Amino acid sequence: MEKLRTLRGFRDVFGEEIQKFNLIENVSRKYFNLFGFKEIEIPVLEKTELFVRSIGDTTDIVEKEMFTFVDLGGDSVTLRPEATAGMVRAYLQEGLYAKERISKVFTIGSMFRHERPQKGRYREFHQVDVESFGTDDPLIDAELLWMITLILKELNVAEYTVEINSVGCKECRESFRDELVSYFETKKDHLCEDCLRRLERNPLRIFDCKNSQCIDVTQSSPFLFDSLCEGCQTHFETFLKHLNDFNIVININKRLVRGLDYYSKTVFEITSGDLGAQKAFVAGGRYNNLVEEMGGPSTPAIGFAIGVERLALITSIDALSGKPSYFFAYVGEEAKNYLVPILRSFISEGLSFNYAYEGKSLKSQMRFADSLCADYVLILGDDEIAKGIIVMRDMRNKNQHELSLDPQGLAKAVLKLTL
Repeated sequence: MEKLRTLRGFRDVFGEEIQKFNLIENVSRKYFNLFGFKEIEIPVLEKTELFVRSIGDTTDIVEKEMFTFVDLGGDSVTLRPEATAGMVRAYLQEGLYAKERISKVFTIGSMFRHERPQKGRYREFHQVDVESFGTDDPLIDAELLWMITLILKELNVAEYTVEINSVGCKECRESFRDELVSYFETKKDHLCEDCLRRLERNPLRIFDCKNSQCIDVTQSSPFLFDSLCEGCQTHFETFLKHLNDFNIVININKRLVRGLDYYSKTVFEITSGDLGAQKAFVAGGRYNNLVEEMGGPSTPAIGFAIGVERLALITSIDALSGKPSYFFAYVGEEAKNYLVPILRSFISEGLSFNYAYEGKSLKSQMRFADSLCADYVLILGDDEIAKGIIVMRDMRNKNQHELSLDPQGLAKAVLKLTL
């Protein structure tokens, strides 16, 4: 019988990686709470129309990558390929625009795209998504980037680049479009099939193409950044000032446009050279027209998403270090009688505590403790009970300490020695 396996591009997440996932989520939640963001859960399945209207029907996501099917009721539905569209839908459906002057929300969960699996990119992937509705002030643009750098600092991610650009407003793009089309018309022989379609429908998205030949073509092209209207230019310059106030080092990348149609003004990516060609692990920007285009009131907004898989790849295992883990190895029935009181003592102090249910030999239990990567092993047998002590062995350097056999106070005594 053929073994059952996960679908291509889908996988189980466990071990050290799931520890990193949890760490990323916990650290993110910590700073979101400090900055006044509230958590929201949105469905993983939405009407297909939501993503076509918001993301844009000329994007690779809508054209090639969505998991779309017709349900039993005859409706076209799609597994969410990104979170912003669903967050905007929730913002409108729940009437947050009428209840809150500024809405600051976040969600964490799975996204789905039918693309070629590669390092840090799977067909089911996980994102931390943050959105702010209600203000066009570039201060919040800078504040979000500062919040991201604080998260990365706590995760011990030091080597990264903050890339920023402005893609202007509708007026900027309209006035620039003819100039851009004229340039690419002279380079049509060097554009891929996708970019030839983009040239007709959304030429700015040619800058997002990953084809090396198309990238070469854009090197000498005019840039929208150099044709911003006065309002967008002022917005960007104020954004730069605030970034300087937060001591954030940035790189202005005039080619950066992001892969979705809804962006306006500020766009940004945070990249790492350790991730290969697909080097962005945080990305986002401002989308001041999307809420209105989806049937709501005129509402400026900005957001970003953290790619959890990609960030986990550059998050050091050292960032997982917190309180040590402990293991109780006992020999004999009398020693086992101490297990529950000692277990209660350690758990009440919030300490990781494991043991072997069957007991078995001390050698076997020590191997088990080693397989669990326990930092310390507490050893108790008849000899130790007779002396009124328990032995604590440091599994890293094999040093041992003798502690008083006091089950209720043992965890506190251990903490003094190990933290």
